[in-house]
Amino acid sequence: MVDADAVAAELYGLRPEEFTAARDAHAAAARKAGQRAEAKRIAALRKPTLAVWAANRLARADADQAQHLLELGRGLREAHRTLSGEDLRKLSHQQHVVVAAMAGEARRLAGEAGQDLSAGVQREVEQILRSVLADPEAADTWARGVLEKAPPPAVGFAEVAPAPGTAPRPQQPEREPQPQPEPEPDAEPDDTQDVGRTSREAELAEEALALAETERERARAGLGALDERIARLEERLDGARGERERLAAAAEAAERGHQEAVRAAKRARTAARKARRR
Repeated sequence: MVDADAVAAELYGLRPEEFTAARDAHAAAARKAGQRAEAKRIAALRKPTLAVWAANRLARADADQAQHLLELGRGLREAHRTLSGEDLRKLSHQQHVVVAAMAGEARRLAGEAGQDLSAGVQREVEQILRSVLADPEAADTWARGVLEKAPPPAVGFAEVAPAPGTAPRPQQPEREPQPQPEPEPDAEPDDTQDVGRTSREAELAEEALALAETERERARAGLGALDERIARLEERLDGARGERERLAAAAEAAERGHQEAVRAAKRARTAARKARRR
């Protein structure tokens, strides 16, 4: 009996160039065994991009490390629900450190498997890991090492709604400025304005950072779509190469048949000449 889930677990552990032939062989075995539904599921499995393969390999190589990333994602989502600013700052910093380190580890593991990752592919792995942090379903699939394609790019945790009662308070209407008394000669200077100006500058910097991250994620999403298109073209190329090999073998066999026919015709003509002489 052929188990499609077990086959998927095996296939997504293979290098991308080994995927198509192994998938087709498993699908053929399932059809031969009369398991049409399983054969259809296996045949529909998508060849992973290089970045997806590297992310899957990372999850398979160290289950404890994978679970650490999943726990970090749960903590970030909970902090967004409760609007816990302090937790968000700590976890966001930890997110950047962990994702960068794990993407570097994915590159090292790929190198051990004989596959070098470019800096661009490593950035795609980072994007996959950030998506895993934000999407529990993608996180579960990645942790099992069976991602078929890169999850949609995650821009923050926009889909995580705050818990009831934790929404930020609405801003109060601005009041008319009141004249401030002159400070006493020995009094400490009032730094309220400096604090307010610094806070506003920090808010503007955060907004600029969020906008820059959004643009970066859009660009990476475009790269991901292009990689998927390349993967589909590679699959078609693999199929064309197989067809070429089949036709080349048929042409070689036809050439041998032609040469044998030429020799047979020559022998027949020689025999006919000898018969006429006699």
